[in-house]
Amino acid sequence: MDFAPSDLSLLLVEPSSTQQKIIRAQLETEDVTNVSIASSVSEARELLQSQHPDLIASAMYFSDGTGLDLLKSIRSDTALGETPFMLVSSEWRKEQLEEFKQSGVVAILPKPFSREHLGKALNATVDLLNFEELELELFDVTELRVLVVDDSALARKYISKVLGTLGMQRISYATDGREAIDLIYEQMFDLVVTDYNMPNVNGRELTEYIRTQSDQSHIPVLMVSSEANETHLQQIEDSGVNALCDKPFEPETVRHLLYQLLEN
Repeated sequence: MDFAPSDLSLLLVEPSSTQQKIIRAQLETEDVTNVSIASSVSEARELLQSQHPDLIASAMYFSDGTGLDLLKSIRSDTALGETPFMLVSSEWRKEQLEEFKQSGVVAILPKPFSREHLGKALNATVDLLNFEELELELFDVTELRVLVVDDSALARKYISKVLGTLGMQRISYATDGREAIDLIYEQMFDLVVTDYNMPNVNGRELTEYIRTQSDQSHIPVLMVSSEANETHLQQIEDSGVNALCDKPFEPETVRHLLYQLLEN
């Protein structure tokens, strides 16, 4: 049976009792009523020893740590490592949000957030929990050879989970563009999903190599980037990528992009 937002169990980690009430009321408008609440990082960790929620929604700052501390401990836990995580914060500084974007969060919601923001985040979580194979006429999706390139292990894991929910099973990994170039020299791929910001060889340079120097210049390239700078985005497009996707990205967005890339 497919999940719906009303089926979700959620752990809300929020230090403010006022914000707890506001967010809980907003969740109820989306039929999410199975909600547990923790007021601190330590309380959340304690609850997670006995509960395995479908989604964790956390604020950024607590008296005993940060949402990033909580996220890292969750990702290092074998039982909880793949639990979808959503940040709810009034933080706007790029450098403070970048680690969350690189860690495979399902969404970053501003405070205050709209019902539309919340609905998208919940639907993205549901998409991660549901398996719906991408239906392609030209390919058997289970046989697609995919190369995921990202210097963040957490991001690679999240991207592979999204691709897995679409039925993709043959996934290889590279930690930066240089390693990806070596793999592309040795193996054939049907799709490359790459980050933009990476050491040694970045996503733009990797794409330019694929288009101008490799024997696989035709490979569709999906670039995943947290860059908002218009100049950088133009450079990315000029390098020969087939599609751009923001971090954090929604599985349904990826589904549509991949369908367009692989069926055209």
